[in-house]
Amino acid sequence: MPLTQTARILELARRQRLLSAADLRSHGWSPQLLLKLHRTGQLQRVTRGLYSLPDSEMTEHQSLVEVCRRVPKAVICLLSALQFHEIGTQLPHEVWIALPEATQTPAIDYPSLRIARLRGMAYSEGIETIVEHGSTIRVYSLSKTITDCFKFRHKVGLDVALEALKEAWRQRKLNIDEVTRYAKINRVAQVMQPYLETVVA
Repeated sequence: MPLTQTARILELARRQRLLSAADLRSHGWSPQLLLKLHRTGQLQRVTRGLYSLPDSEMTEHQSLVEVCRRVPKAVICLLSALQFHEIGTQLPHEVWIALPEATQTPAIDYPSLRIARLRGMAYSEGIETIVEHGSTIRVYSLSKTITDCFKFRHKVGLDVALEALKEAWRQRKLNIDEVTRYAKINRVAQVMQPYLETVVA
């Protein structure tokens, strides 16, 4: 393997923290080079199919980055999205993701996943794409996440949804027009109306 190619792969790893076979293919390199660099100790295996430099610092949102890399249609949602937006007191042990309704369940052993199935605009609207250290995180906006919490209140608890709504308002992060729009898309406008009125009163 030419040294220049090794150097280029390691430079790519430095820039974007995580490397997959798809990354190498997109540059015209053989994915087998990942295994060779792993065997020689120049790359470490983070999880199945993902590699990084041995001295690479793990970011605060490392598990979210890994999930978004390994599950292309995943959008970080609900408790994980609240944590990402620094709202509420939830510290989820699993990564909560949304997937389109008919999508196959991903075969991932780590990190653990909780999956919400959404259809149409309830899945496609409100996605923010955040680039962190060269890697992409797809996460629902705070307004969309709050309405999702009301939609899935039987899964996450009404207390969690209310806490998120109140804290977002207190931190001045709440866009009422956006919340109203996503509440209609999620079909929870009537459910949320009295709580919204109380919060903004």
